Amino acid sequence: MNLKFLVNDYVLIWNVLFQASITEKIHKLKQKLWDNYKIEYNKTYYDKDYILQDYKNFIPNDDTVYNMVLETKEYERIKKDTEKYRNMLLKKWDENKRKVKAELKDILRFNVEDYKVLVVSDLMNTVDTTIIKDQKENVIVFGLKSDGTNKIIIDLLYEILKRETRNYNSKHRNIVKAVIELAILNELPTRLNKRSNYLTGSSARDNIKRQIYPYWLMYLGATKEEMLEYMMRDKIAFNIDDFTYERQLKNVDLLKFIDFCIRNKKHIIKSNDLEVI
Repeated sequence: MNLKFLVNDYVLIWNVLFQASITEKIHKLKQKLWDNYKIEYNKTYYDKDYILQDYKNFIPNDDTVYNMVLETKEYERIKKDTEKYRNMLLKKWDENKRKVKAELKDILRFNVEDYKVLVVSDLMNTVDTTIIKDQKENVIVFGLKSDGTNKIIIDLLYEILKRETRNYNSKHRNIVKAVIELAILNELPTRLNKRSNYLTGSSARDNIKRQIYPYWLMYLGATKEEMLEYMMRDKIAFNIDDFTYERQLKNVDLLKFIDFCIRNKKHIIKSNDLEVI
């Protein structure tokens, strides 16, 4: 998996126009455009799919609104800040990609395709993983807030993995997202930071993750004897004797592990007696 970070004017302007206003000046600019170019503004909304389909060659049918935004000092400042954010993302990725890619390959056991990351202002705090018919490349629009740590790369990979597992039936999405959290938000940073990150992630999925956790340890290849060490490390307790040890899990990839959890969900997702210690 390779990531390329880019700033594209059409992507950035579209998000400036249709995301929540990130400054008072942007709000006033959008209001002015709406008041004076309402028809053109409305039409611009429908450009998103065409931009993401082939961002390098996109040409709008009507560039009135784009040009109006491009000519403003406020957009100039936003683009400058976005370029700084893009450089930060690039630096974080370059500093960590060798270790991240090695650990990711070991955790997922399948190859993730290359992605173009179209960067927008982190003030927008937005992600768009929309898949467009006949899309030329794997594209993700990314502009999440960062605390300046490597966590931003974890957040990016999490969004990419959600996109990679998009084909699962929607009724299984809670299981799919729980497994992705275990892989990307929990196990990956645990390995990178040399300390447990298993109490992070969506609180809405805490219970389902803890119920999958015993089987997750089997997937990671932990023996019954090693499971106690993992439980102490991650502060998640369960009775080992209550679970059949599924030896085959250590030999499958993450997608097949998700399939296992879905097939056995009535058996796995039922207990409320797991606890955080």
